[in-house]
Amino acid sequence: MTVNVTDGGTPTQSEWTTPIPSDPSAASSTQEQPTSTTDQPVTTTEEPVIPALPLPVSGRLPSPVPGVDRYCPCDAVRGVCDVNCCCDRECSSEDWSLFSSCSVQTVSGSQQLCSGDVAHYSLKSTEGGHSELQVSVGKQSSGDILCIQSQNRFDGLSHPSPALPTDRNFEGLFQQFTGFMFGSDSREQESHSDSQAGYQLRDVMLTAGLDGQRGTFVLPAPGLTAHCVDNSPAAFLENQSSRCSRWLVLDRDCSSLPALSMDTYINIQLLAGKNKDAAVVPLEVLSVVLQSTQSTQTPLNVSGGQTLSPTLTEPTLCANVVLKVAYVIWYSSAGRLLKASVSLVLGFVQEALLPLQQDFQVSYLQEDVGEAVVHYSGNPGFVVGMPLVSGTKTAEGISRSLDPGDTLAVLRSSEDQDCLRGAPQRSPLLFGVDSVSGCTLRLEEAANCSLVSQLLLEVLRGPNSPRYVASFGNSPLENPLDWIPIKSSFITEDLAGCSLPVSLHLEIRWTKYGSLVNPQAQIVSITEVIQTNSSSLVRGGGSMQPISSSVSFVPVSAPARPGYRAMPTIDAKLPHDFFLPFV
Repeated sequence: MTVNVTDGGTPTQSEWTTPIPSDPSAASSTQEQPTSTTDQPVTTTEEPVIPALPLPVSGRLPSPVPGVDRYCPCDAVRGVCDVNCCCDRECSSEDWSLFSSCSVQTVSGSQQLCSGDVAHYSLKSTEGGHSELQVSVGKQSSGDILCIQSQNRFDGLSHPSPALPTDRNFEGLFQQFTGFMFGSDSREQESHSDSQAGYQLRDVMLTAGLDGQRGTFVLPAPGLTAHCVDNSPAAFLENQSSRCSRWLVLDRDCSSLPALSMDTYINIQLLAGKNKDAAVVPLEVLSVVLQSTQSTQTPLNVSGGQTLSPTLTEPTLCANVVLKVAYVIWYSSAGRLLKASVSLVLGFVQEALLPLQQDFQVSYLQEDVGEAVVHYSGNPGFVVGMPLVSGTKTAEGISRSLDPGDTLAVLRSSEDQDCLRGAPQRSPLLFGVDSVSGCTLRLEEAANCSLVSQLLLEVLRGPNSPRYVASFGNSPLENPLDWIPIKSSFITEDLAGCSLPVSLHLEIRWTKYGSLVNPQAQIVSITEVIQTNSSSLVRGGGSMQPISSSVSFVPVSAPARPGYRAMPTIDAKLPHDFFLPFV
């Protein structure tokens, strides 16, 4: 397409040309476009071959100026001749002879111009009964009063072309298009921080350093590989859970690598907001658990700012290494941080088990006037894989606690896990997920039977275990009728001796409620079956008793049968004078 442009920039004449193939050997097989005479003469010219030029050193990309005959709305498949698409450049004269009509007969340019080019396509029958393509390009005037008479640039109706990156403007373009990245410009971050006091969704939380400078709250996470990246920022209101690995040289990194010490994760001063005078949020060490080489865990009483530093106890063993870090951050409705807590798991690292696996978590809880936001597990029906909504009945209704120890949970299996020692290993009940787990009870000395029985029952149920479960995933707390009590059933062996609970089984019955197209899961009953076993507590005996817990979900829905409404009946009543004057 060749276009002659006047001083005003309006196209005045278009000519049809045949594209020249890039391969000289394919020139003989290129089909020429047939032409026909119209009101405006059409000429055929050869388009000169333009050699490929390198990109300019500076400037902008040239704006393309295609002609109207270059557009083809019906060309849907590239490299294939579309049926009845007369403007398709992949079609040859043999294809045109088989066309019955042109699916697109007119192709015009911008409708906002007062005068523009229009390409017309039509088929003409030859003496042999075949079809021959007729193409013409002419001018067409617009009847709209508000139209563009002339335009001073070809891309006036579109965005300008982007600047080409060169060695002189690369730094400026890099700063322009990477300004959204975390930590790209500290001055921009400070100015944005001063505009609003509270954090917003996905904002980077700020920290205060010992030297008075501001930093960002980071949480190690895997990068392109499983290796830990220590400068990954944690986004506000984005719950994050990650696991990454580290390759260590124990005799060198055990006591010198900051990522292994608990001081790195507890000596953090979070800022409540983004303004300059934001207060420092206290970080409370909620719990510190020591994990042995056999994966048994024991809580540690750390008080008065006391910390444990990694120590190389043996040439191939490093103690007091951080294995897991979990942050919980409370915030207000205005986006300001109120308080924060951290829980850590310290353990041993053996050279034979490298690389070291570390887990990091951060979660956010909203707290307004001392009340936390309640999270549900469906709307309305339960969702498979979501925790069961449980609570305790009070005079005002149902109360819920967000403490993991106060929710309905089951034992988590662990190798050589003692039921009465170490930190509680529990997992929340997930709807639709059956599970079996347990622990081991070691009776090493004489004990009170009733006391041990009460402790085992607490281990099986959990401390402060709730006794009510919501029938739906979004059952309101103020409506006790939507909550189902847990029924208890004991199976006791009639034998002499001490009766100890050895297993707990939860049978949860649920049904599908609602329409056949979108049924909702509803819990109808939950039964707790506790089995006891006769045992003898002998002084100095080292007997071992396995304790187990299990959960099963039983669907009790009746088979769904589609129902149809009754056909409408006609109950027509004619007026009393309808047949007048015949009757």
